[in-house]
Amino acid sequence: RQLYHTIELMELKQNITLTKVFQHETHIEVQATFDYTPPKCCHCQGKQIKYDFQKPSKIPFIEIGGIPSLIRLKKRGFQCKDCHKVTVSETSLVQKNCQISELVKRKTTQLLLNREALTHIAEKFALSTSTVNRKLKQFQFKDNFSTLPEVRLGMNSLIKKEKLAFIAQDHNTKKIITILDNRRQTTIRNHFFKYSKEAREGVKIVTMDMSGNYIPLIILLRSPVSRLRLKQSILDVSLPNTKIVLDRFHIVQHMNRALKQTRIQIMKQFEKKSLEYRVLKYYWKLIQKDRRKLSPNAFYSRTFRETLTPKECLDKIFKHVPQLKNTTTLSITSFPLTRKNIEQFFGLIQEALPQLNHPFKIALTTFIRYQKYITNATKLPYSNAKLEANNKLIRNIKRNAFGYRNCDNFKKRIYLALNSKKARTTIVL
Repeated sequence: RQLYHTIELMELKQNITLTKVFQHETHIEVQATFDYTPPKCCHCQGKQIKYDFQKPSKIPFIEIGGIPSLIRLKKRGFQCKDCHKVTVSETSLVQKNCQISELVKRKTTQLLLNREALTHIAEKFALSTSTVNRKLKQFQFKDNFSTLPEVRLGMNSLIKKEKLAFIAQDHNTKKIITILDNRRQTTIRNHFFKYSKEAREGVKIVTMDMSGNYIPLIILLRSPVSRLRLKQSILDVSLPNTKIVLDRFHIVQHMNRALKQTRIQIMKQFEKKSLEYRVLKYYWKLIQKDRRKLSPNAFYSRTFRETLTPKECLDKIFKHVPQLKNTTTLSITSFPLTRKNIEQFFGLIQEALPQLNHPFKIALTTFIRYQKYITNATKLPYSNAKLEANNKLIRNIKRNAFGYRNCDNFKKRIYLALNSKKARTTIVL
């Protein structure tokens, strides 16, 4: 009775008989035989008789009690009385002409859905990396060019092979729509023109970062045009049904980058041993931080050699470096953006623009050029947050595998991790 339950748990047929079990230092070895009543001959439909057992085949199996295991299975051979051909018994444990159990293959497929590297999966089941790689290549993903998501279509850049690639995602289902090898306008345009005009017209809202490649592309998605009219169409063709929403995170990120470049430019004007240089070097986080979120708790400043609150420390920094104060006060322009007061936001930008340095002028000129799409970002409750979170997962997949030489395998791992549905199991207490 106990042996029967053991065979059922190991998903072995009752025709498989366990004979011996050996406990080794590194693994568990199970010896078994497979025998049953011979069927008719598959060649001549004649009667078969039992022949001798075949050479034991070594079958890797799943862990037993947390220890790797393998089965040495002896299969019964059958010989036909009429044609004298010998056949070998077939079991559902392994496929014909294969020595890896179906249970191990199934478990390998489950682990491929996670972010584990192929070498880690191979080590778990004592397989070769090429075996796991062949299992990965069995997955096939086809693009569905019939429909596009109606509510939102997120577009962003993905780092792949030290280059920027293009990735698009449905924000409602969090499924990846497509991954392209580069983010050139011609590549993206040719891909999305494979969709019908009705499918492209169904897109209502598009969220994206502030890349200059995407906004002219969205204008062209409405109707295909010839190459001669490409420049004219970018300026003339409008999208009344599609709203472009720029991610609010990238707007604040542009301001922080401009402030960082300004701080470094001012810092390089002083000697490295001077107080001004050390202040700008050590308290860069305090300069970049939102002044409304400064802590009221005091700390001991080794640079100033006294106990100060973060606000008092900032005042001392501005006293020693007064040219930094004008640029840091400009970061207050992001406050109306958080309050969704877009008129005050652009009003402050227009006032401060003539007196600013080059990094801030570039950032603020970009905001003015994309004023319509930044306004949509404040009015609509959409952002690129879900796509940025998936980018983090994709980077984890790449880092765990120490990079991918084959781009197709990298895409399959992304589709498996993000587009496959995983069944949730509820534990009954």
